Amino acid sequence: VVDIGRPAEGQNQWYPFMDRPVPATVEGLLQNPPVVPLHDVATLPASARYVVVGAGIHGLSTAYHLARELERTGKGSGSDVVLIDKAGPGAGATGLACGCVRNLYMTEPLHAILRASVEVWESDPVNFGFQQVGYVSIGEENQAEDYVKVNESQVASGYPSDLYTGADAHRFLKSLWPDFKTENCDVVLHEHRSGYAGTHMVMWGLDQKARQWGVRRVYGGAVTGYDLDASGSVVAVETTAGRIETDQVVVGAGAWTPQHWAWLGGPSVLDVTYPDGHLETGMDMWTYWRLLEGEVFLPPGVDYRTADGKDGPVLHVELMNTPVHGDDGKVIQDYVYTYTRYAAERVGAPGLQGGTIPVNMGPEANADPYGHLNDDYQADDWFAEYYCRTLGMLFERFEDLLPHFKQRRNGGIGAFTPDNVPIFDHLADNAFVIADSNHGFKMIGVGRLTASMLVHGEKPEELRPFTLGRYADGTTFGDRNSNSPWV
Repeated sequence: VVDIGRPAEGQNQWYPFMDRPVPATVEGLLQNPPVVPLHDVATLPASARYVVVGAGIHGLSTAYHLARELERTGKGSGSDVVLIDKAGPGAGATGLACGCVRNLYMTEPLHAILRASVEVWESDPVNFGFQQVGYVSIGEENQAEDYVKVNESQVASGYPSDLYTGADAHRFLKSLWPDFKTENCDVVLHEHRSGYAGTHMVMWGLDQKARQWGVRRVYGGAVTGYDLDASGSVVAVETTAGRIETDQVVVGAGAWTPQHWAWLGGPSVLDVTYPDGHLETGMDMWTYWRLLEGEVFLPPGVDYRTADGKDGPVLHVELMNTPVHGDDGKVIQDYVYTYTRYAAERVGAPGLQGGTIPVNMGPEANADPYGHLNDDYQADDWFAEYYCRTLGMLFERFEDLLPHFKQRRNGGIGAFTPDNVPIFDHLADNAFVIADSNHGFKMIGVGRLTASMLVHGEKPEELRPFTLGRYADGTTFGDRNSNSPWV
């Protein structure tokens, strides 16, 4: 029996979702478990037309949409698709994500990806746990031009948003939250179709949809490598449960992507050319960042509702020139960067979940054990005060939150690309890699786009900018005015 902690001790990451598994031990290490119960798990077949690796947001979305599109077009069925994960749904970053669904990106081609993704979220908000409360982003004057470009690109891509500046920005914020402190809040973007989703709920919904459409879901066997022929094509996937031959592989492995990338023959370093002609030589293909996120209980009588009594939108604030001071008057960080949402389903009571800029760990990290079980992933000691102080700087109602911070382990890492933007591309002629650069949870639509490509043989327009070749041909991304690799 594994001691998973009790709510009174603050360590209830593994609270029971029906008969959800508790952490298992593999080779002496506790493993982060699936976030939902496992039903009708298949055994590994000897072969399959399609093998999808990873049961997070990308793998499950791809498997479900692929099964559905094969049947819709008469080109196959769900039984042609095998989904492999060493544990089960949401055992990696998806299950621990903050769950924000937003389109605040200074990399404009991402706006179409998010439009396609929100279409999926909207297709079944109940089973995906999607709360379409909107998303409000705030910046200082130094980001005003960037916000104008983001707003114009979002609208052009079919993702409506409203832009407010100066006094109009202050009036808009006060209309939402009368106690909001508008100092240094010079520009505001309001995304109407955005919001958040419960991470456990969407894993349950996607897993059940994949099951209903006949996907053979093989959980409990880890991929150990790929058998490649002389041309580099994948002949078979090797796992701890055996070998499976396949025609097509899709890898959606999250923080484990660098290992799969190496098995498939991908480069570990590369030269990166930027649009202005600047060349960076010998850049690491992958850089790990450690997340800084946590939760806080709402004090009695305090809520996160708007002036008209509705659930508040997700809030994102970056004030690059505004320092955050602790109770002792010392500077914790010389900037405000905070995001927060209502998160009763995660906190276990009325509360908030959010975070700040992740920490660069460099090109090496231990992906196992993942998340809260890994001592190397835990948030820094200053984080709790920083998160609570930023909320107190923004709301009168949140001026004394620190005593209510939920003291428990919080942790996760992500594998980022050289320009911190996803790669959606073939690494071999029959191996497509969804390397989301830790933007994954909100991008549920990448699975639908990937499925369309596999069935119809043409890469959707939304995916085309995100090739590996961009680093060599000078279309590398990275023109962003932010302290965060996520913007």
